[in-house]
Amino acid sequence: MTGDGLIISGNGKESIELVKNMLTDLCRHPINPDPKAMNLEKYWHPRFNWYGPAGIGTGRGVSGFRHWHQIPFLRGMPNRKLDPTGDRLASIEMSELTSHWIAEGSYVCETGWPNMRMALSYDGWMGIAPVGKEVQLRSLDFWKIEAGLIRENWVLIDILDVYRQVGVDVFARLKEFNKARSVNSININKGMP
Repeated sequence: MTGDGLIISGNGKESIELVKNMLTDLCRHPINPDPKAMNLEKYWHPRFNWYGPAGIGTGRGVSGFRHWHQIPFLRGMPNRKLDPTGDRLASIEMSELTSHWIAEGSYVCETGWPNMRMALSYDGWMGIAPVGKEVQLRSLDFWKIEAGLIRENWVLIDILDVYRQVGVDVFARLKEFNKARSVNSININKGMP
């Protein structure tokens, strides 16, 4: 929003600590099922914007984030596992998950390939059936800090990889759709029904 992404000042130490503390509090769920345990208002600017991948869209404020992303995500995958601190030695269970952090000034970036593990269950997620199969998410997050609070968060998730893990080849399906279009256009051009 501010267009200052290329003008960096500061080492990012305070920014990265704010984001890591926020993620630590987010991980209080599902052990504590009360959404208030995540303390979002403590970390997020009142006019916070969350920009998600295709299929999710944008959430504005804590309420927008909860309704557009968080509730469907946690409902479909309530047993998520991640290590928000980036300390891969913190748990043997997390040993195959990775987090890499970059911070400068008021910007923070975190990525992991993979950095979350969970089972697609209950309601499923983003049109993916509740297959009861564990998947690993590969993602990339960018945060912008303003006045000591998180003002923006851009989230990229490798959705195609999630589909691949549950046995859906999106590109093969697209190829089939395009084949059907080609057949229909030939039939239309020949005057066939």
